[in-house]
Amino acid sequence: MSTGQGLSMRTIREVLRLGLTTELSFRDIGRSLRLSHPTVQKYIQTAKESGLTWEKAQGMTEDELDKAMKVPEAVVATGQRPMPDCAYVHQEMKKKSVTLGLLWQEYKDANPNGYQLTQFRRFYRRFVKKLKLSMRQTYKFGDKLFVDYAGHTIPIYDRVTGAVSQAQIFVAVLGASNYAYAEATADQSLASWIGSHVRTYEYMQGVAQQTICDNLKAGVTSPCRYEPDTTLAYTEMASHYGTVIMPARVRRPRDKAKVETCVQIVERWILAALRNRKFFSLSELNEAIRELLVKLNQKPFQKLDGSRESLFKGFELPALKPLPSHTYEFAEWKKARVNIDYHFEIEHAYYSAPYVLVHEELAVRYTSSIVEAFYKGKRVASHVRSTRRGHFETVNEHRPKGHQEHLEWTPSKMITYAKAIGPKTAEFVTQVLESRRFPEQGYRTCLGILRLAKSYPKQRLEAACERAMILGALAYKSVKTILQNKMDLKPLVPQGTTLKINHENIRGGDYFSNHQQN
Repeated sequence: MSTGQGLSMRTIREVLRLGLTTELSFRDIGRSLRLSHPTVQKYIQTAKESGLTWEKAQGMTEDELDKAMKVPEAVVATGQRPMPDCAYVHQEMKKKSVTLGLLWQEYKDANPNGYQLTQFRRFYRRFVKKLKLSMRQTYKFGDKLFVDYAGHTIPIYDRVTGAVSQAQIFVAVLGASNYAYAEATADQSLASWIGSHVRTYEYMQGVAQQTICDNLKAGVTSPCRYEPDTTLAYTEMASHYGTVIMPARVRRPRDKAKVETCVQIVERWILAALRNRKFFSLSELNEAIRELLVKLNQKPFQKLDGSRESLFKGFELPALKPLPSHTYEFAEWKKARVNIDYHFEIEHAYYSAPYVLVHEELAVRYTSSIVEAFYKGKRVASHVRSTRRGHFETVNEHRPKGHQEHLEWTPSKMITYAKAIGPKTAEFVTQVLESRRFPEQGYRTCLGILRLAKSYPKQRLEAACERAMILGALAYKSVKTILQNKMDLKPLVPQGTTLKINHENIRGGDYFSNHQQN
């Protein structure tokens, strides 16, 4: 079986992690990753038959994992035909142009000895007839944590300007004990969303098997530029804590009824109690929320013995997974391409990668302290995060050493091209290359200068480079600004020359010397 059936290696790794390290059913894993039940079953069975464990899979590159997963299709024993996932079928039937015949064919492709079309249709009709029946959900201790944002916000006032910002209220509740957590955040960004999860796990002193959210975008109003990056950051956090993110189905309020009820309780018992108070910082607001949260969890049940806190300490806490040895540090992911100077850009700073990866696309993971680059699932570079705009972080081993011929450009080639424009341009390019710790760090600037020759006459570019060198501004933007503002067309003032300005309101040096003599 080839792993390249529309799934990324990243998704396959997550399927293996959940299938080989948890007791989740194939259907639950499929819901978490938005895959069909047969697809999940196929990958997990293939991994088990090939002797692949999660420990082995973790250390494999994408190519190694793809090779390990290429084994013959599993043969299901007679009489053990897999049942169709009717819930998945019903969901797919709502999509345009999808038919039962098409879904049956996909089911048979994944399960060659599965049921025939007539039986497939019969199973589905029985399922549809039962859709209107509902069963009360019973939660197990340590099984599920529900998370969401409250609809209400609380104003935060700036002491100096008086400006008002609205704090968002994050709410979490454990399914069995109803033990609650709430906090205020500045916004609903990805960093705030994941940070709230981390603080929730710490408050609960453990981690539930599943974390149920509205959907993978819940609470993230300003996600990363690329949707896969947002999903990866959330999944990485879940992997660190050993939980699985289980998004609630769209327009299925029963899936997240627990947290919606808790949100109402938090709004009534905490937010309403704070309505007449004025807060000037998030920390001040969270301190007030924490005090009322303790009272809420200790409040006795009306129809049951005990409280949220007593149920939590007596039954839920022992069932939770222990916290990992260290706290998760929020990381963002971004796609970046290695430039000809064998550096890639993250937040206006530049980091080196092996020169053989020039022009290749990397998956970059970066936190407040570190930047890591991955190529086909293998880490190829690691740097300390730079806080200086335009700074280069370069590992000497990443440089091409004696293999400059493998690069498209070299310092001598750039200077040769610059000489074709004029001596001042060549001198500017030379100074740029010599001013850098490594010549390759000046490639971007030099290429930009050479490209300006396509938009401006050579004479103007020559004059602009000369003016930039006099000003000591060895940057592409400086030359471009000179050209855009037509400063290159103005005469240069020789160094050491004093400008003399004649104006009726300016007396000049002669006035004061004559005044002293008188």
